[in-house]
Amino acid sequence: MKLGFIGFGEVGYEISSGFKKEGLTGIVAYDIVQEDPKDGAIVRSRSKDADVKLLPNWQEVAKYADVIIAAVPGANAFAAAAETVKALNSTKIYVDVSTSSPNTKKKIDAIVHKTGAKFVDGAMMGLLIMTQHKVPTLLSGDGSDQFMAVMAPYNMKLTKISDVAGDAIAIKLVRSIYMKGMSALSCEMLEAASKLGVERRVLDSVSDTLNAGPFEEVMNFLVTAGSIHAKRQAHEMLDVRSMLEELNIEPTMTIATEKRLTWLESKNFRQRFQGKRPESWEQLTKIFHE
Repeated sequence: MKLGFIGFGEVGYEISSGFKKEGLTGIVAYDIVQEDPKDGAIVRSRSKDADVKLLPNWQEVAKYADVIIAAVPGANAFAAAAETVKALNSTKIYVDVSTSSPNTKKKIDAIVHKTGAKFVDGAMMGLLIMTQHKVPTLLSGDGSDQFMAVMAPYNMKLTKISDVAGDAIAIKLVRSIYMKGMSALSCEMLEAASKLGVERRVLDSVSDTLNAGPFEEVMNFLVTAGSIHAKRQAHEMLDVRSMLEELNIEPTMTIATEKRLTWLESKNFRQRFQGKRPESWEQLTKIFHE
């Protein structure tokens, strides 16, 4: 099996470094900045460290490799595929692990299929620097089964979701609403806490709440309680906004929270559930889409 990377940034480097430990040799790659006087030095250094040979363009990688893993920024995913497909054929598997939209993955799937090649939508769900090629990765698209079979000897952590391109990345992007949102919320909270000199007290209080039980149990309580008390909580966030503005802190996440709580109030959950907290978040999501 011959492997090639389109894009050799952190993703390509970490995965190929893991494959090196598994004994996979002959890996090739192309990165659009590999000849750049400044950024190219990083790519060339990484390729040397991982024993990856840099080729002069996308098409050369596709001609050489049986499996082509496209690991480029999401904004460049379709453009990279449009160049690479010129050298694809029915013997190839094209795996796109970029964080692009489900719609972009479907568009890439369409142009790959015109060549007879198989397509895989890959969504990496963990920290590459810690797990390298063993990063948990969700797969969708009609090439998923074949890709899993070919890569089985190299101990990757692959899970098939479906044969439909875009399904895997959709899961990652929905997850990002929470994970990236938590990061942004934490930054806004810590900015205010540090300005007021109450960091430890705030962190201890938040920890007590979040550590009160398993994640889903705590999340279920927060969501269901919020559905009933959305009006009061939205008003509280207006007070939070005023405080942050007085501290000259941009209340970005606070404003977003107030808007979402106001939307939650508009669903009339308090009346629907007669003032009692619903037992589960599933009861709410059925109503969200009305």
